Amino acid sequence: MNFKWMNESEISIEGDRIEITAPPKTDFFCGSIDECEEGILPETLCNAPYYYTEINGDFVLKVKVSHDFKEIYDSASVMVMADESHWAKCCFELTDFGTHAAVSVVTKGDSDDANGCNIESNSAWLQVCRVGNNFAFHYSADGINFYMMRYFHLPSKPIIKVGLLAQAPSGNGGKRIYEHLSIEHKTVKNIRSGK
Repeated sequence: MNFKWMNESEISIEGDRIEITAPPKTDFFCGSIDECEEGILPETLCNAPYYYTEINGDFVLKVKVSHDFKEIYDSASVMVMADESHWAKCCFELTDFGTHAAVSVVTKGDSDDANGCNIESNSAWLQVCRVGNNFAFHYSADGINFYMMRYFHLPSKPIIKVGLLAQAPSGNGGKRIYEHLSIEHKTVKNIRSGK
């Protein structure tokens, strides 16, 4: 497959292991800063390295991700993008609750943010399925048993950008590791189960 960059960064590819550097203060999130007494609210950033290919029609992407979980919102992620206002990402992230979690963001102009299941490890599998303009994100601890974390509709044309996103919204950046990446051109029978 032919991969391209949006926000190019350092990359190392050895066998089926891809390592991408997330520079400091990089993210994909479209929001506004609202006032609150405590906590960190995301600002609008669309500067994280995105290493993507273009896929026509339905597909299933799977990849094992890992990183060092140094600073809040550090993440190794996968992202689907119809255009710069319509995209979604599935993240394995260090949350502001101190957990390693499967997190999702869906953007249709503005971004939402949803923490999913906590995972007691520094690595996890992420999966994204497309059926028409419907998508589902799944996570797995073992790469065999996948569980849905998000089902959503994303307005898009048949060809969509699909790939790997490395982010460090609040921190100093670092290496994000992606292993055993596969993208299959197929239509799952059950998008919720991803099979």
